[in-house]
Amino acid sequence: MEFVKNGISWFEIPVNDFERAKTFYQKILDFDMPEMDAAGIRMGILLHDRDNGGVGGAICFGEGYKPSGHDGPKVYLNGGDDLNVILGRIEAAGGKNLLPKTPIGENMGHFAFFNDTEGNVVGLYSTN
Repeated sequence: MEFVKNGISWFEIPVNDFERAKTFYQKILDFDMPEMDAAGIRMGILLHDRDNGGVGGAICFGEGYKPSGHDGPKVYLNGGDDLNVILGRIEAAGGKNLLPKTPIGENMGHFAFFNDTEGNVVGLYSTN
């Protein structure tokens, strides 16, 4: 396989209650989430700079999408300059903080984990 710029090209976060999940992610990430339908799957698009090679993802509701708190891959959302800003919004939006802002290693950034309103374990990452 050739060397690629990003290790991920798209991600999807399964949800049971689309409106509840959309409200949660809009509150913690502070934006209005656009929606689309793709082959019968209702999707809420997380903001990203697609035109300049940004990697994106969506919350997804439909057949084959079941949230999981412990199994499967972990998704890390871009936490901006300081993870504590988003972490401070989690519980007020209906989620639960699981792991606070934690250093990965010298000059490697920080990460954190939270449960969203659907029971998924989602990560946050920032370089600072």
